[in-house]
Amino acid sequence: MNVLIAGATGYLGRFLCAEYARRGHHVTALVRNTARAEGLADVLVEAEATRPETLTGVMDGVDLVVSSLGITRQADGLDYRDVDYQANLNLLRAAEAAGVGRFAYVHVLHADAMAGVPLIDAKSAFVEALQASDMPATVIAPTGYFSDMGEILEMAKGGRVWLFGDGAQRLNPIHGADLAEVIADATDSGHGWVDVGGPDVMTQDAIARVAFDALGTAPRITHLPDALRRAALAVLPLLPRRMSGPARFFLTALGMEMVAPRFGKRRLGDHFAGLVKEGTHG
Repeated sequence: MNVLIAGATGYLGRFLCAEYARRGHHVTALVRNTARAEGLADVLVEAEATRPETLTGVMDGVDLVVSSLGITRQADGLDYRDVDYQANLNLLRAAEAAGVGRFAYVHVLHADAMAGVPLIDAKSAFVEALQASDMPATVIAPTGYFSDMGEILEMAKGGRVWLFGDGAQRLNPIHGADLAEVIADATDSGHGWVDVGGPDVMTQDAIARVAFDALGTAPRITHLPDALRRAALAVLPLLPRRMSGPARFFLTALGMEMVAPRFGKRRLGDHFAGLVKEGTHG
């Protein structure tokens, strides 16, 4: 099977390329700059999904498109609507025209409960377009990635973790390699929608303690009134979008339970310990 991965140079995209290759598929990575993607896939195609004219012929012979394309920090003058919605829509239209067999998209768990957050609104708008298409579709909605938890490890490295509320909100983030396996299983099986999280359901407090354990330091956790989080969410829309966009998503998610069916075998404590050993915390 010929698989095209969009967002291939991102955290999840690299694991997707490796997983589909491991399963014996021919993998094409859609990248903006081939110099950043050497060795990533069988074939590297340089194109910009925000510019549909660069996608001409890219989908020829492709059986499956898997897109984790999106932005977490706005740059190049592009916003969420430009990338998370329009660029993915450009990919979908190119896939439809080329007769691709299936389009898979990586969404976010509980997106309906986060309506009004620009990042989520853009992703949800694309999911609506995908589901309205005649293209067979798979939507994967993860709780969050291990890479997102690096912020907590970084705070712990600084000596103190700051949390909103009582730290009892639960989540089960997932490692990119485990998520890539779930996505490949879902596309192989033709599933329409999969909510997915990692193997361990943990409170925010517990994640902070795991970070301190990895560092070998005593836990120091400060709980801020949740009213501060809500006040920040009220003010953020007044700030420039490149500053407020990521914060609105993360602060909204911090106030929610982000628990999905458990998959995978990689554990957050081991991930943190590996980062500490390597001397990195992202």
